[in-house]
Amino acid sequence: MIIAIDGPAASGKSTTAKGVSRILRIPYLDTGSMYRAITHIVITKNIDITQPVELKILLSDIQIRFEIVNGENCIFINNENVSSLIRSTEVTLFVSAVSAIPEIRKSMVELQRAIGKENGCVIEGRDIGTVVFPNADYKFFLVADVKVRAERRLVDLEKLGETKSLDDLMFEIEKRDLLDSSREHSPLRQAKDAIEIDTSLLSISEQIEKIVKHITNKE
Repeated sequence: MIIAIDGPAASGKSTTAKGVSRILRIPYLDTGSMYRAITHIVITKNIDITQPVELKILLSDIQIRFEIVNGENCIFINNENVSSLIRSTEVTLFVSAVSAIPEIRKSMVELQRAIGKENGCVIEGRDIGTVVFPNADYKFFLVADVKVRAERRLVDLEKLGETKSLDDLMFEIEKRDLLDSSREHSPLRQAKDAIEIDTSLLSISEQIEKIVKHITNKE
């Protein structure tokens, strides 16, 4: 079974997908962390993403995998756990530009499809229901008020020891939305057959419950 959960930044996709995965006992695949991991490597190795040769070397030299560590779904690049490093402000600012590169998207989509088809999965991102798994068994699209999303992002940053104003975060999220929805390849878009869920006033448990109920009632 493939369950696709799409939506803009900080709409609650990752946490909700993890909860649905846990309850339904279906593997969880965090596509956002895959693009963040690539972005982390681009930044740390100072790779010029406009150069095809550098991109080819980058994609051929890295291996991405997921592993459960102390009950948490962690992402590894070449056996290094980068789960916390990919949540930095710097990665957040550059991930849209990096993930818009066709060569990177092609590589990541192939990997996502391979992982998903092997065991089924709850998979979240921005183009899952439209590009990665257009024939997913279930599709959901999460939305939320910009201020609410900024407040959620602020909590995440504080956990990393970073500080930023709410206004700055709102500006960054709106900019990210524009970049994601206007990019040429695999833009953020709600699939026609996706169920929209506004998470602005919902707790995580309520978001999870809505999705699980819809799936279990249809089975």
